[in-house]
Amino acid sequence: MRHLYLYKRSLPRLMEIFYWPFLDLLLWGFISLYLVRFREGMPNFVAFLLGALILWDILFRSQQGISVSFLEDVWARNLLNLFASPLKPMEYISGLVLVSFFKITIAGAVLSLLAWLLYSFNIFVIGISLVPFILSLVVLGLAIGIFTTALILRFGQQAEVLAWGIALIFQPVSAVFYPVSVLPPFLQAIARYVPASYVFEGMRAVVTTGKFPLTELLWSFGLDAVYLLAALLIFCRVLRVVRKLGLLARVGE
Repeated sequence: MRHLYLYKRSLPRLMEIFYWPFLDLLLWGFISLYLVRFREGMPNFVAFLLGALILWDILFRSQQGISVSFLEDVWARNLLNLFASPLKPMEYISGLVLVSFFKITIAGAVLSLLAWLLYSFNIFVIGISLVPFILSLVVLGLAIGIFTTALILRFGQQAEVLAWGIALIFQPVSAVFYPVSVLPPFLQAIARYVPASYVFEGMRAVVTTGKFPLTELLWSFGLDAVYLLAALLIFCRVLRVVRKLGLLARVGE
């Protein structure tokens, strides 16, 4: 009964029951459609799949590098000490960003090495185009992480579960493992406003044609800038509200 009462008014807990299984169904359903529709015209599908997996993990780790590092301060009851000091909000975010870059570098290197050792797949076969792809995904991951941090700061412990899965909300419309054309029209419209969809479409274009997808990357970086600016503004706004309401000491409780 105690657990049932927790689910009654907790959106994150309800997402565990309904949204995440639905998300898995969408993702693997669209992958299946992709395999059925394009099975005769998919050159180097291994490069598509493993390359997309590594790039997606970079986005995921950059988001977690922000939100999980913030949670470590919450769990250690150190958040009040930090924001009672002369530390500015942007200085705190900058520290989280540096930690995130460190984690991304280690995780990306390990994944690339394992992909080469276990599957003889060299992620750098994509060439110099890989660098802006990674940078765009990192910026998007940072924006999502900062936004997640703002949600946890405002809503406390019940929102902590979002740190582990909010990036996955973007996965079906990011066209990670399949082209945007596989999606139904209304999801294709949403995908146009998701920076990652341009990155993964561009990656497939490089593998297929060898051409540099400049248009896709420009759209991706433009949307990244909007996402990052919005996330920073939301974080600063939420921090002011939390301080004004005296909720800072109660974050994580």
